[in-house]
Amino acid sequence: HMASARTVIRSLGGIGACNSFTRIYLSIFGQSDWEDCPAVPPEIVLLPDWFPFHIYRMSAWSRTIVVPLSILWAFKPRCPVPDAARLDELRLDSPAPEARPSVGTRERLWRRFFVILDRTVKLAERSPWKPFRRRALAAAEAWVLAHLEKSGGLGAIFPPIVNTILAMRCLGYPMEHPALVSQIEELERLELEEDGALRIQPCFSPVWDTALALLALKESGLSEDDPDLLRGAAWLVDREVRSVGDWRYSAPGVSPGGWFFEYENEFYPDADDTAEVLAALAEVRFPDPRAEERRRAAVERGVAWQLGMQNPDGGWAAFDRLCDNEVLTWIPFADHNAMIDPSCEDITGRTLDALRRLNRREHPAVARGIAFLAGKQEADGTWYGRWGCNYIYGTWLALRGLESAGVDLSAERWQGAAHWLRQRQNPDGGWGELPRSYDDPSTKGMGPSTPSQTAWALMALLSAGHARSDTAERGAAYLLSQQLQDGSWKDASSTGTGFPKVFYLRYHLYATYFPLWALSLYDRARRLPWRRQIAERHRMRHSRAADFEETTP
Repeated sequence: HMASARTVIRSLGGIGACNSFTRIYLSIFGQSDWEDCPAVPPEIVLLPDWFPFHIYRMSAWSRTIVVPLSILWAFKPRCPVPDAARLDELRLDSPAPEARPSVGTRERLWRRFFVILDRTVKLAERSPWKPFRRRALAAAEAWVLAHLEKSGGLGAIFPPIVNTILAMRCLGYPMEHPALVSQIEELERLELEEDGALRIQPCFSPVWDTALALLALKESGLSEDDPDLLRGAAWLVDREVRSVGDWRYSAPGVSPGGWFFEYENEFYPDADDTAEVLAALAEVRFPDPRAEERRRAAVERGVAWQLGMQNPDGGWAAFDRLCDNEVLTWIPFADHNAMIDPSCEDITGRTLDALRRLNRREHPAVARGIAFLAGKQEADGTWYGRWGCNYIYGTWLALRGLESAGVDLSAERWQGAAHWLRQRQNPDGGWGELPRSYDDPSTKGMGPSTPSQTAWALMALLSAGHARSDTAERGAAYLLSQQLQDGSWKDASSTGTGFPKVFYLRYHLYATYFPLWALSLYDRARRLPWRRQIAERHRMRHSRAADFEETTP
């Protein structure tokens, strides 16, 4: 596997082609030069709120990565490795010229500006006179420490946790300092040791998984007061955010509410998790009046927070409002492709579904959400999937949201999405899409079948009214054929998305609760017309009997 990795790395340009964050880590170990790393000066923490490049104009995940990273860049630590551990074999003798896509005049001018700014900052860095450095380092340190409160590590995700550990060591924190010990423990919690190998997962996803599992179980026929559902719902209610986080900078008038992704991450509730938790809590009822009141109160606060996070374009982003300044994506250290957090088709569709379950279909936010989705539909009928791979995911959630909002999906434009899904069905009856569709949209909807993506496609077809089609029947048959002996399913590839074009995820439970959910909906949709016919016959029989009773002495 190491030889295979070496071949791939060299084919992609070797060390010289790695992104900025990787280059900084390599520089720490003497495998790259700090001069080749983009400038990330800690003084950015001191920029005023109105400044275009203030840290609160970055996406939440970039913010948590960049602030401790700026401390690293200021100290430029070095930890040389022995010659046997050097990576010289990954260097190319004559690096291939970097392929640059054609860009517009605006982007070209901004990129040129940032290159000049980067060189200017590096030139100033050579001077011993740095009037704001001490203050900037103190501000960055204070920001990091404050954000460790009620958090499973900074941002509760791997990159900021690692950067925080290294930054604290640069600042002179002893290994036994409680703050440093806590971050090392959070890093160790992410370790997975299996089959003699140690892997690091990027984060935990318990809130997300619990909400989705509850909905799948409820759709499969459990009652609203089923004890297992209530245990999961109570666990979610306990994790409601009740304090102000970073989102307040973009939504100053909004009160705390919502849910985060991990076990603990109070500063960063997100609209995706909040929508799914709201949908799950809408489907349960606690027999105990006090527990039921807690559920209702949490839901009301969550709805208010979610509505307050809607963007002016009608869509919902993940963590912040108005975080869509494209200029930030052209900063030299922004090559992780995630500097901004614009409105997403998938989150918007999910939110519309949650509002329907909570009887908020008539709220003005719903009409704005419909307009956003209508404007984002692509020519072939699909929608982009930001947080799942990719157009299958986005198309499912867009159709689900539109159906929930009361849109008549029999219109030709919406049926175009169903037509696209039918065209992308694999011969085995399933659907699949590889992450390469983010780089090359011509491959959208193409890939080996997976249970989770097949479930998304099947649920999309159900929303579009194709429950009794051969396409849906073959999709359901594929899921039935792939179920394992223990009742679960398994995806052979990653179907979740971290950063498009950069980082992808495998949610192991995706391959279980999504197929269960899809098959439950399919079963209900197939039987619903017959149930309606039986109910209508029953009503007519009773109506005729009543007429007879009225006219017979």
